[in-house]
Parts: sequence; structure tokens; C-alpha cells
Amino acid sequence: MERSARVRGWKAATAVLAGTALAAGLLGTAAAQQDAVATTATAVSAEDYDWRNVRIDGGGFVPSVIFNRTEPNLLYARTDIGGAYRWNEAGQEWIPLLDSVGWDEWGYTGVASLATDPVDPDRVYVAVGTYTNDWDPNNGAIMRSTDRGASWDTVPLPFKLGGNMPGRGMGERLAIDPNDNRVLYLGAPSGEGLWRSTDSGATWAEVASFPNPGDHVINPDDPWGYENDEIGVVWVTFDPDTGSPGNRTGTIYVGVADEEESVYRSTDAGATWQAVPGQPTGFLPHKGVLDEETGDLYIATSDNPGPYAGGDGEVWRLDTASDEWTDITPHRPGDAEYGFSGLTVDRQNPGTVMVTGYSSWWPDTQIFRSTDGGEEWTPIWEWAGYPERDRRFTLDHSSVPWLTFGNQPTAEEDSPKLGWMTEGMEIDPHNPDRMLYGTGATIYGTTELTNWDRDARFTVRPMIKGLEETSVKDLASPPTGEAHLLSALGDIGGFRHTDIDAVPSMMYTSPFIGTSTSVDFAELSPNNVIRVGEHVGDSGQATVGFSTDGGAHWFAGTVPGSANGGTAAAAADGSRFLWSPANEPVHFTTTFGSSWTPSQGIPQGATIASDRVDPQRFYGFHNGTLYVSADGGATFSAGATGGLPTEGNIRLEAAPGSRGDVWLAGGDGEAHGLWRSTDGGRNLNRIGALDQADNIGFGRGAEGTDYHALYSSAVVDGVRGIYRSDDVGATWTRINDDDHQWAWTGGAITGDPRVAGRVYIGTNGRGIIVGETGEQGNDGGPGGVTGGPGDNGGNGDNGGNGGDDGGPGDNGGNGGDDGGPGDNGGNGGDDGGPGDNGGNGGVDPDADCAVAYAVTGEWPGGFQGGVTVTNTGDAAVENWELRWSFPHGQTITQLWNGSHTQSGAQVSVTGASWNNRLAPGASATIGFLGNRQEQNGAPSSFTLNGASCVIG
Repeated sequence: MERSARVRGWKAATAVLAGTALAAGLLGTAAAQQDAVATTATAVSAEDYDWRNVRIDGGGFVPSVIFNRTEPNLLYARTDIGGAYRWNEAGQEWIPLLDSVGWDEWGYTGVASLATDPVDPDRVYVAVGTYTNDWDPNNGAIMRSTDRGASWDTVPLPFKLGGNMPGRGMGERLAIDPNDNRVLYLGAPSGEGLWRSTDSGATWAEVASFPNPGDHVINPDDPWGYENDEIGVVWVTFDPDTGSPGNRTGTIYVGVADEEESVYRSTDAGATWQAVPGQPTGFLPHKGVLDEETGDLYIATSDNPGPYAGGDGEVWRLDTASDEWTDITPHRPGDAEYGFSGLTVDRQNPGTVMVTGYSSWWPDTQIFRSTDGGEEWTPIWEWAGYPERDRRFTLDHSSVPWLTFGNQPTAEEDSPKLGWMTEGMEIDPHNPDRMLYGTGATIYGTTELTNWDRDARFTVRPMIKGLEETSVKDLASPPTGEAHLLSALGDIGGFRHTDIDAVPSMMYTSPFIGTSTSVDFAELSPNNVIRVGEHVGDSGQATVGFSTDGGAHWFAGTVPGSANGGTAAAAADGSRFLWSPANEPVHFTTTFGSSWTPSQGIPQGATIASDRVDPQRFYGFHNGTLYVSADGGATFSAGATGGLPTEGNIRLEAAPGSRGDVWLAGGDGEAHGLWRSTDGGRNLNRIGALDQADNIGFGRGAEGTDYHALYSSAVVDGVRGIYRSDDVGATWTRINDDDHQWAWTGGAITGDPRVAGRVYIGTNGRGIIVGETGEQGNDGGPGGVTGGPGDNGGNGDNGGNGGDDGGPGDNGGNGGDDGGPGDNGGNGGDDGGPGDNGGNGGVDPDADCAVAYAVTGEWPGGFQGGVTVTNTGDAAVENWELRWSFPHGQTITQLWNGSHTQSGAQVSVTGASWNNRLAPGASATIGFLGNRQEQNGAPSSFTLNGASCVIG
């Protein structure tokens, strides 16, 4: 799976974004002050938090799987941007080893190579560094562990390493002398040559006598410095029979990225080196593996360093006793064109060797096996008269069902495939039946490998549990519905999690957007969702998708121009959506993307968000200025400015339950922090308790508080961490520790509005982290919010009280919304202050039910509407049915938050599984799309389970 080429300075609003309307004329200044609210909550700390991954299982490229040669069941995996892992045999899962890597050394999660000590199995080493160009500001390092990766000592190197650079599937670059484990070698990129340590990795020096630094480059003219760096020295292999315990191994083979002289040998423990005579030319040596029992050195080659490309290659065998080279390249079924990389030998059965066609993309990857040193090969599949294929394997992907990517298999292809980018493959040296290999999305393996030699089928399945390496762009946690979490991810789009401890059945499809950059739901109608993104590779699918059932199903919108990426925002009631693409002006739609209209008054490239209460209000931020729209995103006016960030990553969020409550995080230099507006964007006040802040998220408030819990990846008193505030930002507590840092966490973060203490953290390569405390939350709306001045009360478990109406000079806000399904609603808001229009109170307490009907959008021949029904009686209403008649021939075409039937003008709506019980005072809101003629009047009456309702 192609990974993001760098930690990008993209701008995105996390999923808890939505809209509200205030008056125009919003010029203001960002004040350097802080709002604070007293709290009676009990403080939490890092000791209260337990951390784990939201399960996806895989999601990125695994370049290598490495077994320890002396201890059974000790094996490791390395990833290109997501760190290293150790296998836990008892749990059949991977244990992350580099979560202690911090913000400033984020590049250390790119693992260029890994070595496990055959003499002392407790020792393991990783060569770390993500990029060799200026995307990574730091040099590489060797990280050493004497407790199998539980803790590390870091030794900086004087050059960079490229765990996510071209050629990262070659190797291993790092190797331990099997006779004298104090001696290690490291093959470096960028013309730095071969390096050696003689003190267990504590110090390193270049091997000055090594003659060839491996100067092959893919594209000398690449302006990004990504494809024009020298691939370098790519693997080191020892011949252990040429040494003795405690004495250095005499014969060492080294592969370099050079098409003319690629294999070198030393016979004097690395003092001098010579190119092996008679070696093949014209290709790059991806792997070099020695079968010590037969004395044969195998090399797998390709015309490209990979991991994506490779149109040709060969496999060769060197008889190290005679220096005779033999071309043993397998015959490619159908005369396909691809290179070779994944290479392994069976340590229990000399002469058994396997190799992958790592760049065989169609119809599938290819794996070959030989039991006679490569004289004859059998492929894992072969043609049986096109388009039929004979397969030696059965692929069971049931534990990770999304690996199909939603593709329907063609006659000649499978879904899912055996893989792609299959550069790392190893037969267990202690068990010939176990073999694992990495792909662009997972680790596959089998425990029945020798069935291959008996012409019996063997089962291949994912062996990936615990290894999470997605790059997270955005997160959203809806207040109601089946899904607790919606994600936007690099390369594999994103997922809807109804259970964060279970692997989802499928990523988002229809459309499939390779890298989703933003996802947002309508706060007051959470089933309405928008996601946007950009393609990875070629695709003709739309780059925007919509859902009306909380992300369970999707449909594509049209795309304004060539729009892709950027941020998206859903109006609070789902009546409209805004999209600020990376490459087009801001647009809005009232028709679920069937048409778009450019927004006026807001710069291209702005980060956008919607108010979570007022459907007409949206916010944008660009280059030091906050922009505000009070007309549904049609036009924007400049609001707060001065002292705000003009560069750096920006996160813009509006708080649920409070009209005009807007938070801004991010920036660079002096303007790098957290700001809040409580007046809809007129002013932004800096939260002074944070030195820096890079994101902001809201979760259910702590017991005894009356506001959301706040979460941020931030710096407080000079210490970077994940912080939480239970007093509206007055004070902050670090809730992670030094063992749980996950490198760069400056992207998405959000709390869970239904689970107190739960926070979701996006990483760049370690997937989605979830932290939990098990604490009790408050009993307000989402995040425990009661309405602020001029605001509506929150929705959620037990509804909060409605907010007070607006102050002098403003229009009073509406009373608070009622509680969620089965709960008691809040009280209506108070009337406005002197000189104001008073707000609306709650519904008539003497009625059995009340209905509010609204048309939220119209277009020629169609419209969108919403109906809120409230139980105003004294008894709960079970399995409710709402009926009405349309006056002008309108028909419903799609409905969410319930089910409907229509006969002529008569409509019958029943609740969904989660809202079909209305406790006294509780409400349910359904939304729908419909067809209409010229007139589009509202129904004149409604009945709830046969009883008439008050309208209003």
C-alpha cells in the first residue's frame, strides 16, 4: 500500500465540526486572554488511562518479517512509518515496540532495518529514520534493546536513514555477526557506504575499505529529493561457518544498489572487500540469503529498487565453494513482467528456497518454491487456460474482511489478492510449515507450508492482529447512532467503527477515495455525513461521498471542477454541506452534492468548520483571519484577526451544544496555541495555560462539570503530551506518559460524547489510539453541555437545560433540545434580556405530543425536510408511529433515523432501533429527501400512535 510520502502540512477540521448563525459585521481582534469555568470534577492523570488501538489490523506496507535464528517463536516485523513489532505467540498478536518515540523524533518510527541477536535473543536493534531528504529534520539512529524492545537506548548516526524511501523493502541493511555479536554492520543510503560497530552498537564507524556506496537513483531530476537519492548499501549476509563463537565471522557478503557490480565479499572479517567474480549484471540485488548447509548464496534482483515498480529481474545462485553463478530465474506464468525480491530458505530442509515476484500486480502477486536449489520451481498459482487459474492455496481473510477493498473479483483475479509489494518473506527457521510475508496492507502467513510439496492445498490467512499502521487524517465521534467513530485515513480511505475492538467489515466505498482527508457529521442529525479526499494512483471515482445512515452506506457526489482533498463541514441539521478542497475554491451544496455553488468572501485553501447548533453558521480560517458565514456558507465575512497563526497546521472546531462556541488550534512560532471564541467569531481569546497546541477535541464531560472534556496534543510547561482539561481550558493534565507518545500526534483528536474519559488520537503510522478511564460522566448533552448564553441545550443522554436567551441587543436563542432516545429532555430556555426578542420555551406541557416540521433545502423538483416529534405526555411511547399527509403531492425518496411507507399523500414513519421509544419529554428527529411540484406546503396535522399532536 502506497504510504503518504511525508508528514504533510495539510489543514483539516476534525469530525466534530458543524454550523450556527449569528449576525454579520464580525470584525474583531484576537485577545490574549483565557476563559475559565470553575469545576468540581475529580482530576484524572496518566495513571488513570489505559491505551490500546482501535482495531483495523494492518493498513500499510510491511517491508520485512525477521525470525530469530536460535529461539523459536521470537520474531519481529518492521514497518515503513509505523514502528517495529514483536510477535506474541500466546496471544497470536503483535506487540508495538516504538510507542515511546516522541514528537521531536517522529522520524524514528520509520524502520529502515531490524536485527535480532542470534547469540543473545534478548537483544534487538532497529535502524530508524523515515526520510533522507529534508522532510525529516533529524539524522537516523540505531536503537538498541536488551529486553526485546521493552526499552531502548538510542545512538544517533551522522547521516539519515530512509524507512519510507525507495528501496525500503530491500535488505536487511542491519546485521549481527552470528559468532561475535558485539559486531554489527549497517548498509547506509545516500552514498554513506558501509558502517560497522564493534561494541554492540554503542559506537559506529564507516568501513573505509568498502569500495562501493551503491549510487543507483530512480530519477536524478526529482525536485523533491525523494527519488534522486542514492539507494546505497542494501543487505549484509554472514557465513557463520567461517568463524567460531567469540571470534568474528571471516566471510561476509554485501549487496549494493549498482547494476554492474552489486555483490561484494570479505574473507578477512571485513578488513578488505572485493566484487564477487562472474556475478550477474543489469539488475539491483534486493535480497541476498545464504543456505549455510549447501553453501549456496541466493540473490533476488529487479530493475527497480521498489517497493512499487519493477518490470524485470532475475534470481541467481552462487556456489560459494567454486564461485560458480547459475541463473535460476523461475519461469513467469504467462510471460508476465516483474522483478523479484522476497527471498527465504528453509533452515530445516537444505536446498528449499522461495522467492516472490514482488511487483507482480496482475492478476495477483506471485510466489515460487523450489526444493532443489532453484533447478525447478512451482508457482503458487498458474494459468489453467485463460482466464482460469490453478491455485495451490486457499485464502481465508475472514479475520480482516476489508482486505477485499470492496472489489468484486473478475474471472482472472481474486478478491482479496495474495498481496502486492511482497518484499519481505520468511520461512520460520524452527518450523518449516510456518511462513509469513508482508504486503502493502497486511501480513499474510500459513502454518501448512509443506503441503505445497505434497500437492495439497494450504491455507493463507492474515497474521496481523495488533499491528496497526494507518496514517490518520481526521476523526469524528457522533453523539448518537450505531457508530462510535468515523475515521479518515491515508491510502485505505477510512472506517465506520460500531465496535472499536472489532475489525470493521469494510472501509468506505461508493465511492472509494484512497486517502480521505476530512469527515464530518451533522451534529443534530448525525446520520448525515460527508467525507472528502484524494486518490492514491489512478481512479475515476468521485472525491466526495455522502451518507444518510451514519456512514453505513455511501453515495458519490458530483465534484466541483477537479476538487480533491481539503476539509468538509456538515450543517448542524444536515441541510447543507461545505467543502474547502485543496485545489479549488470553497463550495456549498444543499442537494447532497448533486450541485455545488461557490462560496463568496473566503479564500481558497481555508480550513472550514460548522457551528454545531445553528445550521446557517459556518466558520473558516486562513492566514491569520477567522471567517464567518451566517447564511449557510453562501457568503463569509472576516471576523477575528490579529495575533493568530499565519502558517502551520490548523484545526478549527466548534463545540457541540453551544451556539457560536469556536476553538482554533495550531500554528507556528509565537502564534502556536489554542484560541476560543464564545461570540461566534468576533473575538478569539488565547488559552494561556498551553505553550503550544496542535489540535482540539471535545468529549463527554467529567462528573460534576457542565462543559465538555477538552483534549489536545500540546505543550504545557515545556512538556509535549496528550492533555485533558475539565475546566474549559483553565488547567490541563497530561494523560499519556513517556512510554505512550506515538511520535507525531498533531492531526486528529476527539473525545467520545457518549463515554466519559474516552479519547481517540490520530497518529501518522500507528493507527488510531484510544484511551479510556472507566470514569462516570455528567448527565448533560454530548460532552455534558448545557446551553450557554444565546445557545440551545445539548442533545444526548439526559438532555441539558436550554440555554439562556441572547443578551442585550441580540435575538434570543431557542430553548434547549430534548434529550436523546429514552431520556428526559431539558427545559426550554429563558426569555431574552431587556430590549431583546425572547426565545421559545419548551413545547406545550398539556399536549401528548408536539411536532416541528421544516423544509431545510429546496431545488427544482426536489427538497430536503426534517420532522422532530416530542413526547409531551406523562408516559413513555413505545414503538412510535408518526403519520401525516402531504398537501401538494410531495413524495419521500429517502429517509434517515427511521423507516417510512407512503400511500398517495399519506406518510407513515416508524423509529429506528435506537430511537423507537420516547420517554416523557424525549424527542426524535427524522430527516428525508423528497420530490415536489411547484408548491411545497407543510402538512396541516400529525398523529403519534393515533393521537393528534401540537404543531410548532
